[in-house]
Amino acid sequence: MHTKALQIGDLTIKVPIIQGGMGVGVSKSRLAAAVANAGGVGVISGAQIGYLENDFKSNPIEANKRALKNEIIKAKTNAPKGVIGVNLMVAMQNYAEFVKVAVEAKVDMIISGAGLPLDLPDLVKDSKVKIVPIISSLRGAQLIIKRWKKKYDKTPDAIVVEGAKAGGHLGFKYEELIDGSNQSLVDIVSELTAHLKEVGLKIPIIAAGGIYDVHDIKEVLDAGAEGVQIGTRFVVTEECDASDTYKKAYLDATEKDIKIMMSPVGLPGRALNNPFLKHVEATQKVKIDRCYKCIHKCNPAETPFCITKALIDAVEGRVDEGLVFVGANAFRVNEMTTVQAIFDELSPAFAL
Repeated sequence: MHTKALQIGDLTIKVPIIQGGMGVGVSKSRLAAAVANAGGVGVISGAQIGYLENDFKSNPIEANKRALKNEIIKAKTNAPKGVIGVNLMVAMQNYAEFVKVAVEAKVDMIISGAGLPLDLPDLVKDSKVKIVPIISSLRGAQLIIKRWKKKYDKTPDAIVVEGAKAGGHLGFKYEELIDGSNQSLVDIVSELTAHLKEVGLKIPIIAAGGIYDVHDIKEVLDAGAEGVQIGTRFVVTEECDASDTYKKAYLDATEKDIKIMMSPVGLPGRALNNPFLKHVEATQKVKIDRCYKCIHKCNPAETPFCITKALIDAVEGRVDEGLVFVGANAFRVNEMTTVQAIFDELSPAFAL
């Protein structure tokens, strides 16, 4: 079967699937390399990626930079013909330094959200790295396009449109997520497609958030997307970097277990309503022993819990003591699988 490839600059993605960047430690080099070898874009999450380094507690910034470089090199070594990207949140402390590390490690693509990456072109200048912002509205895309064009004479190499059904932090208001008044992914993709056509720009649109099966993919392709970004489905694979206990939490999840919560980052998020989250909701405060310098807006004296510690506890297998981000369709995952099996299932959506 032949699939319609996705072209992002001079990169050819044989199967237009980008694996979502999932932190902390859920998508590192092992998962990214497997996805890249299957024909998609394998993505390493840069969020607190150095949590296993010996000096992480005493020097988290340097530990993260070292680990990010090593994971990129490892992924590219294990997928020499594949496309490897990193997901770096704009809200991260030392964001510019992490971008520099990724460029020096010769990553193929930087995908960036949790804020608007307004100055990303300047951080990758004189490199071949593709830059892909994540937006959740037409307005967000317009702001980035206008800024990049005016200041850097540059347009995004692609744009990820992330809808409200994604896991992790979401670019929507808490209230609209609760009452369902948020704009749908298909509508946002359609609006952006029409806008790009109107202004004469050809920028590939990647749809994300709740993409689970062939039907979902075809729906967003019909709306104008050229590819999809998928996170949740890749968690319960043999190649995923998370612990088996973490994966089992996905397998055991029911639809009622998934809820919208407010993250210490200041954004709503979608996660499993496990004992940890219930405890946070009941007490409004979990003791914080140290600051890991993760997010600009976080004030340890005021935040209800340390999101870094909560995510690390979860990914290492202490699931009931940690935060487990999930997409809206996580309850549909019911068996362990492989990256290649997912690609075999979903590739027909892109058939020529």
